[in-house]
Amino acid sequence: MARRVKIGIDVGGTFTHAVAVDADDGSLAGAVMVPTTHAAREGVARGVVESLRRLIEAASIDPRDVALIAHSTTQATNALLEGDVAAVGVIGMGRGWEGRRARGQTRVDDIELAPGKRLRTAHRFLDTGTPLTDERLAAAADQLRAEGAEVFVVSEAFGVDDPANEQRAAAFIRARGWIATAASDISQLYGLTVRTRTAVINASMLPRMLDTADRTEQAVRDSGLACPLMVMRSDGGIMDIAQMRRRPILTMLSGPAAGVAAALAFARISDGIFLEVGGTSTDISVVRNGRPTVRSAEIGGHRLFVRTLDIRTVGIGGGSMVRLRGRHVADVGPRSAHIAGFGYPSFSAVPEDAPLALERVQPKPGDPDDYLAIRAASGPAPRLTYTTTDAANVLGLAQGHARATSPAVERIAGWLAAELGMSARDLAQEVLDRAAGKVSRVVDAFIDEYKLDRRHLTLVGGGGGADVIVRPTARAMGLDVAIADRAEVISAIGVALGMIQDTIERTVVNPTDADLVRARRAAFESVVAMGASPDTIEVKVEVDPRQKRLIATARGTPELRTKAAAGRLPGPAELRGIAAASCGVPAADVVLAGQAGTLSVFSARETRRRLLGLVRVERHPLRVVDHEGVVRLTLSDAVAEAGCLSEITGRLNDLVDDLTTFGDAGGLIPEVFLAVAGKLIDLSGLATRDQVLSLVRAESDTLGADESAVAILARKRL
Repeated sequence: MARRVKIGIDVGGTFTHAVAVDADDGSLAGAVMVPTTHAAREGVARGVVESLRRLIEAASIDPRDVALIAHSTTQATNALLEGDVAAVGVIGMGRGWEGRRARGQTRVDDIELAPGKRLRTAHRFLDTGTPLTDERLAAAADQLRAEGAEVFVVSEAFGVDDPANEQRAAAFIRARGWIATAASDISQLYGLTVRTRTAVINASMLPRMLDTADRTEQAVRDSGLACPLMVMRSDGGIMDIAQMRRRPILTMLSGPAAGVAAALAFARISDGIFLEVGGTSTDISVVRNGRPTVRSAEIGGHRLFVRTLDIRTVGIGGGSMVRLRGRHVADVGPRSAHIAGFGYPSFSAVPEDAPLALERVQPKPGDPDDYLAIRAASGPAPRLTYTTTDAANVLGLAQGHARATSPAVERIAGWLAAELGMSARDLAQEVLDRAAGKVSRVVDAFIDEYKLDRRHLTLVGGGGGADVIVRPTARAMGLDVAIADRAEVISAIGVALGMIQDTIERTVVNPTDADLVRARRAAFESVVAMGASPDTIEVKVEVDPRQKRLIATARGTPELRTKAAAGRLPGPAELRGIAAASCGVPAADVVLAGQAGTLSVFSARETRRRLLGLVRVERHPLRVVDHEGVVRLTLSDAVAEAGCLSEITGRLNDLVDDLTTFGDAGGLIPEVFLAVAGKLIDLSGLATRDQVLSLVRAESDTLGADESAVAILARKRL
């Protein structure tokens, strides 16, 4: 039987990594690296194609065996940071009183993308109280074109309810050979100003992104590959290239999202904090219950109707340079050695007898002038610095690409430490402590914001500098640590294993059962259309009563895994032991609460004493573990009810009522999850018991009332 591989390509700031992953067991079949081609005429697309060509050759891949190609992209982010965007002409529309308000709401002023970089806009308004003729549309488009508009957005008050005028106007402009977007195609949410702004930013990127998409797809097809071509989204999923052509704004944080996708699909994190460490910075994100945390994107301080991963970046990486105050370490970072053009002692070729001199420099204009530099009087790399990677090598922490290849690091580190009046180990420890302190502050903020349990929290490291930064951070915070396998190419692996994903968002004041089911079906059908296997799709439906918003997120894989992951699968006793270890209790205190396909639900008993030991408190931690031994759900105190779907539907009414918490704002229903048919359905974002029951009934209608399932409920904190 022919092997099937997925190819993932991650476009980084310095290098583009490409990997081939076995589609059935998740093992790595090959990996290559090429410099990212920012300066090429084709842009980063050339590096994508070159890495793909080298990977196929190096791993002896038959093009017929490739099931999927996916790549991350820095194109959208770079376009915004560099101001390399098209001027946008906005045609606003409306009628009556709402039309008068829409005139101002669709007038999007020039948007600051980055310091000194602005997106230029022009505006015309058409009153749709009178017929929308070709002549009126032509006049508005011609006037905007004369003012410099290169692409167009059409946005009408309540266009999400009736998009006919938007669609007609956009089609008319496209027929004239120009790029045009209807705002309702980008977002289905109310809020004309934000919806128009989101569509404007999306349209501004279209010329550059369409060119990149066309070049990449053509090169892939020229290579004899007929498989689907996917692109990484900023919410951690992947989408087909046709969707990217329509909504390039969804790729704004494509690069950092790739690492989070790897944390989910390769490192198999269910709950934890993922830190991807590059040479210059560390991207930090939270995974809860097997899903990354998301937030609304912003540009220039303006909110957009785009969901991105909640990724926070710290200017600390494997190449972070040291700043001095007198003979003391004043700070570490944010300037990195490879950006500043300095060599690392760990990888230098400085001769043993080369004299050394300590300097303080300003690496780049605008930087402080107290960064540490070392000048060697001879050798091919006369200008060095001292980085976090060098410190990690002195302490024996560095692994993989970060491990020193030059014996000169010991001599240079010893000489530098003597110049500063300390030992080489003390200097290295101080540098890493300062770096870890900066990262720890962001991790602490995440823990507080998302109310994470420190007792069961693991910091998971990825990227080439993971050992350099993540281990010292975990040690300083007293947290568990794990470094992902093949950390240096973890993002490319994440791209290859990314879940096909889409999110449907609609403004609904009081969603009915039909609204919930309709949104769920729309999200489900969207990912099916992009190639996801229906049997793999999980849909999370959320209701936000404050924003009056209904959100359905579906994700699935192109195929069912037909083989087990590499290695022997754990047996029932081992699965129970995994759950016990995760809960931090003896295996004797763990019971199997139920099974649903490949998922096992374990409940534990944990006793604590409070108030000087006078009060005994019992809690029931719960873990859902899949057949490969991966913990899919972690709850600190929960109940589980097993049975067939029809039985669970009948019991949920009382279970939800029993666990509802009451406060000043009224009742707060518990978090509800449903394990069924090997899938974990997240119902925790719903606001009422009836909404929970509605979606459980929908699952029953799809799978059958006799399907075995386990309902899991946990009280929410007020």
